[in-house]
Amino acid sequence: MGARSRISEMAINEKGETTMETVTSIAGGVNSIQDIYGSNVFNLKTMRNYLSEKAYASLSKTIKDAGKLDPSIADEVADAMKNWALSKGATHYTHWFQPLTGLTAEKHDSFISLDGEGGVVLEFSGSELIQGEPDASSFPSGGLRPTFEARGYTGWDPTSPAFIKEGPKAATLCIPTYFVGWKGEALDKKTPLLRSMKALNKQVERLAKILGIKATQKPYATLGGEQEYFLIDRNYYNQRIDLVQTGRTLYGKEPAKHQQMADHYFGAIKDRVIAFMEDFDREMWKLGAPSKTRHNEVAPAQYEIAPIFENQNLAVDHNMLCMEVMQRVAKRHGLACLLHEKPFSGINGSGKHNNWSVTGPDGKNWFSPGSNPHENERFLIMLVAVLRAVDENAALLRAGVASAANDHRLGSHEAPPAIISVYLGEQLTDIIEQIEKGGAKSSKAGGTLEVGVDSLPVLPRHASDRNRTSPFAFTGSKFEFRAVGSSMSLAGPNVILNTIVADAIDQICAELESAGGENINKAVQKLLQNYIKKYKRVIFNGDNYTEVWAKEAKKRGLPNLKTTPEALAVTKDAKVIAMFERHGVLTKTELVSRYDVYMETYNTILKYESDLAAQMAKNMIMPAVLSYQGGLAETIKAVETSNKGKVIETRKILKEITGLTETAWEQIARLEKVSPSGAAEKIKSAMEELRETIDTLEGYIPAETWPLPSYAEMLFLS
Repeated sequence: MGARSRISEMAINEKGETTMETVTSIAGGVNSIQDIYGSNVFNLKTMRNYLSEKAYASLSKTIKDAGKLDPSIADEVADAMKNWALSKGATHYTHWFQPLTGLTAEKHDSFISLDGEGGVVLEFSGSELIQGEPDASSFPSGGLRPTFEARGYTGWDPTSPAFIKEGPKAATLCIPTYFVGWKGEALDKKTPLLRSMKALNKQVERLAKILGIKATQKPYATLGGEQEYFLIDRNYYNQRIDLVQTGRTLYGKEPAKHQQMADHYFGAIKDRVIAFMEDFDREMWKLGAPSKTRHNEVAPAQYEIAPIFENQNLAVDHNMLCMEVMQRVAKRHGLACLLHEKPFSGINGSGKHNNWSVTGPDGKNWFSPGSNPHENERFLIMLVAVLRAVDENAALLRAGVASAANDHRLGSHEAPPAIISVYLGEQLTDIIEQIEKGGAKSSKAGGTLEVGVDSLPVLPRHASDRNRTSPFAFTGSKFEFRAVGSSMSLAGPNVILNTIVADAIDQICAELESAGGENINKAVQKLLQNYIKKYKRVIFNGDNYTEVWAKEAKKRGLPNLKTTPEALAVTKDAKVIAMFERHGVLTKTELVSRYDVYMETYNTILKYESDLAAQMAKNMIMPAVLSYQGGLAETIKAVETSNKGKVIETRKILKEITGLTETAWEQIARLEKVSPSGAAEKIKSAMEELRETIDTLEGYIPAETWPLPSYAEMLFLS
C-alpha cells in the first residue's frame, strides 16, 4: 500500500468555526481513491459478493442491456442490498426519484418489522425494492393528478445502482426509481428520459443494420454534464434574504473590479475553496460518480467541475447528486454553494454544458470523425441527422432550457443566445460544403503548433477551434449543448435531444430503405447532399453575440425566443406532440401537463421575486437610505449654522439622494401594483427599474449603513 503520510484539510468544529485537522491518507493518493471509489454504491463489483451466480448474471444482463428484469430474483437482490446497506450503517431505505420540481424526492422507511415478541427483525422484500407508493397529490403534475387522487408509484430502475447517503448519525439506502401516476402517466423526469433513450437506441440499431454494421452490444447515449457554480461565505449568504429565498441577488451594485482582468479564470485555487473541492470529490467518488476536472471559472467566486462521460441515465442521476452534495459539503466549510443561473448581475452566469454523444451497437462513438471523416459514412449520417434535428426543432431545444432563471443568463457573458444554431468548425464545414457540391475528396488536417522554443515539444492542433458563444457546438467527438442552465436537471434537455435525433434517424432510415436495390453508398451520398442543402441554414461558426448574426438568423428563419413563455409554447404544437407520441416518449396529455407545470413555476417565481423585491426595498433598504438622508440633512444644517456659509457640493449630494429616494418609492408602488396582475414583462420591467435606482443609491450610502453585504464582499472570498 505504500508509506503513510499526513495531509491537512479544512473542517468545521462543533462551534461551527473553521479549524484545521489532519486526516491519514495513502501517499500519492492514488490507492486511496481506488479504495473509496464506488464504496457507497451497490454496483456490479459489490453485487458479485452478495448475490448468487444466477442472480448476478441475470441482474448484470438487465443493467448492461437495459432489458427486462427477472422478477424471480427480486427477493434475493433486495435481501443482498439490505445486508450490504446494513454493513454501511444504514437504518432506512428510500425510493429516490425526480419529480417535476426539477429536484429529487425521497420518503424514508426503516428496515424494521415487529417479531411478535417485543423485538424487531430487519427485513426488505423484493416487492418493497421494486415498487413504492409515495403520495402523489402534492407534486406538480399539470393536472395529471387531481389533489384528491393521491396514488402514485415509484418503480426501481436497476440500470442506475442503489447508493448510500451518509447522514450525521446513520445512513440511508437510496434506490433510484421512476415516478408515475395510478394510470401510468409520467410524473417525473426519469420516465421520459428512459423512454427517449429507448427510442434513440431503436433507430441507431436500425441504421446500423442498414449500413451492415455488426452489433456486439446495445447502443446508448453518453453524457457528461459540466457544472458551474458560485461559492460565497455563508455568513454573507445568511444576511441576503434574496439569495436565501430566490437563489439570486435582487439588488447589488457592480463592484469596480470584477472579472475584467480575467485573472480568476483557471487561476490558483484558494485554500478554502480547494478544501471544499477535495471533500466534494471524495464524496462523489464514494458515490461512484466520476468527478474529473475542477477549476476557477471566469467570474470571481465562480467554479466548475466536470465528470468523465458515462451512460446518459447514470450521468443525469450523478448530476442530481452532484448538486445536492456540493451544497451539503459547502455548508460544512462555512460556505454557500449558489447554483442559480445568474446569482450576480453584470458578470458571468452559470451553465451546465451538456456534452452528448452516442455509442453504437459496435461499441464505437458514432460522433467520432476518425482520421478521414469525409470517408466516415456512419459519422456523416449522424452529423446530418443532428443538423436536421436541430433545424426542425430549434424552438423545442430552446424550450428544453427555458426557465425564469435561465432567461437572465442567455445571451451574455459567455452564455449562448436564445437563437439555436450549430457550430461545426472549419474541418466539418469544409467537408459538408464539398459534399453539397458533389462529394468530399479531402479533409482539412489539424496540423501542429510550433511554439518557437526548441526545448518545447511540438503540439498537435485540433482540426477546428472552439466557439464559446454557440449554443450547440461540435467539439471533437460530441455535441456540447451550452444553453442548459446550472440549476436544471439534465433530464429535460436530453429527453428532447434524444427524441429529435431519433426522429431524424427514423426519417433517414426510411429514405435509405426506400432506395431498394440502389447501391447503398450512392443512396447515402444522395441523402447527405440533399440534407446539407436543406438544413445548412442552422450552421453558424461565427460570433453568436453580434447583432449581425441576430439579423442573419432572422433572415434564415431561425427562431429567437427570448423568454420562457415564448419558448414553452412550442410544446403544445401539434407536430411536436405527434413526434413525441410517435416515438413513445411522451403522450399529448403528458406534454401539455409539463407545459402547465413549467408555466406555473415561471409565474410563481416571478411573483415571489417581485414581492420580495418590494419587501426588501421597503423594509430593509429604504429605512437605511432615509436614515442616512436625515443625518446628512442635519449635518448640512449644523455646518451651515456654525460656519455661516453654504455647503454647495454636499447639498448637491443630498438633492441627488432625495430625488433617487422619491423615485424609489414611486417604483416600489408601481411594482406592488403590477405584481398581482401576473403580466410577466411589466413585472420584470418594474423590478429592473427599481433595481437600477436602488443600486445607484448603494453607491451613495456608507457601507456600514447599507443593510446588505455588497458584491465586493461576497465575490472576493477570503
